[in-house]
Amino acid sequence: MPFQLTALIPMLETHDMEGTIAFYTEVLGFSCTGYEEGTWASLERDQVAVMFARPKEDRDNPEPVLSGSLYFYPDQVEDIWESVKDKAEICYPLEEFDYGVREFGIYDNNGYLLQFGQAVERE
Repeated sequence: MPFQLTALIPMLETHDMEGTIAFYTEVLGFSCTGYEEGTWASLERDQVAVMFARPKEDRDNPEPVLSGSLYFYPDQVEDIWESVKDKAEICYPLEEFDYGVREFGIYDNNGYLLQFGQAVERE
């Protein structure tokens, strides 16, 4: 192919831009790297970026919709769990799964499912 894809940055909808910025910066440690007065924001932490936009008025979605989740690969899943478990709504707590990953899931202020997982060393 004559081109390369260099990044994937999800663009999610939010009706609460200020609350979303607060959740991602205060709970997850992201930095707000771009902002347009309540209509758009770009948030980054380490090698991860996500953008949020106010829904277009011609769309008929009363709530943000995502049929999947955002899956993060931290280097220390236990540390992130300890830092967010009392600050976010928990979908499922930190646990080790048979497929060799230690992970947990939380919801952000919009109801999006955020999952954090790290491969487990097996003997």
